[in-house]
Formats: sequence, C-alpha cells, structure tokens
Amino acid sequence: MRIEEIRQQLRAAGAKPCHEERVLRAWTQLVGLDTRHRKAEDFLPLAVRNLLPELTAQLDGLVRLRSEHPGEDGSARLLVELADGQTVESVLLPRDGLCVSTQVGCAVGCLFCMTGQEGLLRQVGSAEIVAQVILARRMRKVSRVVFMGMGEPSHNLDNVMEAIETLGTSAGIGHKNLVFSTVGDRRAFERLPQGPVKPALALSLHTTQADLRARLLPKAPRIAPDELVELGEQYARATGYPIQYQWTLLAGVNDSDEELEGIIRLLKGKYAMMNFIPYNSNEGLGFERPSAARAGEMAGRLHQSGILARLRDSAGQDVDGGCGQLRARSEAPLKRHMPLKPA
Repeated sequence: MRIEEIRQQLRAAGAKPCHEERVLRAWTQLVGLDTRHRKAEDFLPLAVRNLLPELTAQLDGLVRLRSEHPGEDGSARLLVELADGQTVESVLLPRDGLCVSTQVGCAVGCLFCMTGQEGLLRQVGSAEIVAQVILARRMRKVSRVVFMGMGEPSHNLDNVMEAIETLGTSAGIGHKNLVFSTVGDRRAFERLPQGPVKPALALSLHTTQADLRARLLPKAPRIAPDELVELGEQYARATGYPIQYQWTLLAGVNDSDEELEGIIRLLKGKYAMMNFIPYNSNEGLGFERPSAARAGEMAGRLHQSGILARLRDSAGQDVDGGCGQLRARSEAPLKRHMPLKPA
C-alpha cells in the first residue's frame, strides 16, 4: 500500500489537503485528530469522518510485530509481518533511532549480507515503510530513521521517496535525521535532490578497489569508487549534509593498509565521514570480523589524516543482529557460501 492510496481515499471522501495532512499527522505521530482549538467534527467533512474507521483498520493491518529480540546495547531487532504474510526486519537503535526495510529481500546480492542471499521477493509500499516507524513509535520514541534494513532503497525509489516525504513532514522527523542508505545508483543521485525532503545520504563503499567491489556487491551498479565518492560529494555540497560512507569490516578482505591508503586518497578534503562497521557474523557466509584492535587502529589512522571516522557498534551482536538473520531463521535454510578473499 502506498501513501498516495491513502490520500486518494481521503480525497474521494471530499478531503482537502489540510484534511489529508491532519489525518496523516494523527496516524504518524500517534496523536488525536482534535487540537486544543478545534474538534475533529468541527473541521473534518462528515464523509471523511465516516471513512476513518475503515481507513484506520487498513492502516492498523499494514504491519504487525511477530517477534522482538532485545540486545544488551539498548537495540532491539523486530521481525515485522506484512499484511500478505511476508516478513521484514526493523531495528530499534539506541538514541531514538530506527532502521527500516524497504524491500522483502534484495537484488544486490552482497556476499556478506544474509538478505541478499534470497534475492528480491517484492517491494515494500510507502505506507508499509511508514507503518514500521509507527509500530516502533508505539514501543519507544523515534526521532531518527535510517533506510538501512532489508533491501536497496534506490531499487524502490518511488515508494522510498514518498515515505521520506511523509516522515519529514507529517511525522515531524528532521530531514537530516532521515538517512537514505544505498550501494550507489545514478537514479538516486538524480531524484533525491528533486524531492521536497532531502535526506542525508549514506553510501556503502566497502572497498576502494573496483574489482573487489564488483565481487563483494555482484549486482550493484558498476560505479567505480572514485566516481561514487564524487557523486556523493556533489550531493553533500548541494544539501549541506556530509556523506556517511559505510564500510563493513571483513577480516582479511578489506581491512588492509592498502585500503586505508585508498580511503585517505578518496576522502581527504571531502565533506564526508567514514563509518567502520565490524562485520556482524552470519553463519555460513564465510566472513569474519577483524579484531577490535585492528578496527580501532583503522579509525585512528583516518583521524590522523584529517578524515572524520567513527567505529560504529554493530547493533544487536548478541541477538544475531546482521540484516536478514531473523527472517532467514524463520524461513527456509539458505545455502552456505565460501569466503571471499582479495584477488
């Protein structure tokens, strides 16, 4: 279901834009339709009020919590069931954050990601994306949403942009607190600057070597790391938000001194920061996370070179927090993969 379908139902009942906004605000912010100054019956047309019970039932049926898996770090991984029985994952993050899914499965096929092993099953509608936020808001405060869960947002661009617009307006989330995470797709770089809500951008880099990136992300658009950084820099300068580069640290694969030198070459002087994310172990995929000492050393080297770097905790390590793991355990077993080593 898309947000536009909700708006169409309201318009068909005679709602004007101000009425649509009032209903969407009530839904996304978990507040009543009445305000301090006006009651709903004095503001909303009768046909709209008569529609609300049916519409509310539709919205309440978009998602449901199948299971919750709290972590010791304050995170909680949620297995969320959609109306058709398919499942996606959301993650409650420390400091009022939420990671949402934009697809059931994913077509990019990153070798280190459990989600990518099953391919793309279907797109998640914009209303289903927003409903993940509302489900989380019923559990705790959510003021930051990252599109880093299951799926590649740029492969579901219409729905994701519609969700971003709704979250950045009706749901009252600050635009820089909406983070669009992508492996890099030219369509995203074209469309994101055109939207009324311009999110922050996170680019999954993972390596500075084009050949290794093609092997790690076999179905990602073929954009060389140098070009990807240049496209990111253009977006950063246009929006005023630094690019967050994502780098999943894989022991013996992309944690070498050569990669560090490549990162320094690419990012020095750029409006950017590097997020090093130690690999969240997925049984059967054949990768391992580097030692804490090595990960810390890499972040320190970048700091010494004048590049802002952050060694991010992999939320939910103690609850198999790697993306796709909960879904994988609830579905058929997946094939085991051999580890990838640099050529």
